[in-house]
Amino acid sequence: MRIGIDFGGTKIEAAVIGDDGSVLARKREPNPGAYDAAIETVSRLIGAVEAETGASGPVGVAAPGSVSPTSGLMRNANSTWLNGRAFPQDLEAALGRPVRLANDANCLALSEAVDGAGDGKAVVFAIIVGTGCGGGVAVNGGLVEGANGVAGEWGHTSLPWPSGDEAPGPACWCGLNGCLETWVSGSGLQRDHRERTGQSLTAEQIVAGAGAGDAHARRSLDLCIDRLGRAIAMVVNLIDPDAFVLGGGLSNVDEIYTALPPVVERYAFTDAWSGIIAPARWGDSSGVRGAARLWPSPTVQETSA
Repeated sequence: MRIGIDFGGTKIEAAVIGDDGSVLARKREPNPGAYDAAIETVSRLIGAVEAETGASGPVGVAAPGSVSPTSGLMRNANSTWLNGRAFPQDLEAALGRPVRLANDANCLALSEAVDGAGDGKAVVFAIIVGTGCGGGVAVNGGLVEGANGVAGEWGHTSLPWPSGDEAPGPACWCGLNGCLETWVSGSGLQRDHRERTGQSLTAEQIVAGAGAGDAHARRSLDLCIDRLGRAIAMVVNLIDPDAFVLGGGLSNVDEIYTALPPVVERYAFTDAWSGIIAPARWGDSSGVRGAARLWPSPTVQETSA
């Protein structure tokens, strides 16, 4: 058995995963959005799943951002209150056990490459298109985090092949302009729709409106799909993955899986493209499953009764 934590922007989830991939216990609470309170929430959730299963062991964490290999501190998290903090070390102190932490999109990639939508594929690129936008890479069932720990940070590259009104692009929280996160995310869809139409709608309302025949919503969703397809084509030109696996709120929009391939083929530097674009098999459970798999062997020990 393994223990995983999915440290999301709005919720924190803990789960105990069996050796066969089954979820033996799961608990979640809202993310309090404050550092000390969040560590207390993680501790409480782990205590709850351990009490339910009678197991204890090291913890894997899927989190926004990553740990700097030079300072050991968090960086690049859109939950900016994590940045500059010794998050893994503070969790280890609070929990009294080892902790391994990886970017949430990396954990999605690991989960889906091992027994999800990318199972059996040599190269899997995972995409989170939710409140923000992220990416992760798995090769032969293992993570590729890169020399500086930023492999797959696709959300903070620029939108490729921009049209005249897309450059230089909106300001991103990271300090640059035109990052993919400002375009192909739930928040990016909302912003683009508002700026073009004056309507302040949620991403869910825009998607629903497009399906109901609203012309403005249809245009907004079509633009988002085109931008996402261009962004995927850029990854095809770099590493040509066998499979793209999508998670996050926009991954639940069924039509994108038929609409994206023609866009990718149009922009990718190839005469034909036959890769896979699929939703995460494990849905919003993939993050916690991937976090648990950061420990490669079943190290959870049964507690004495």
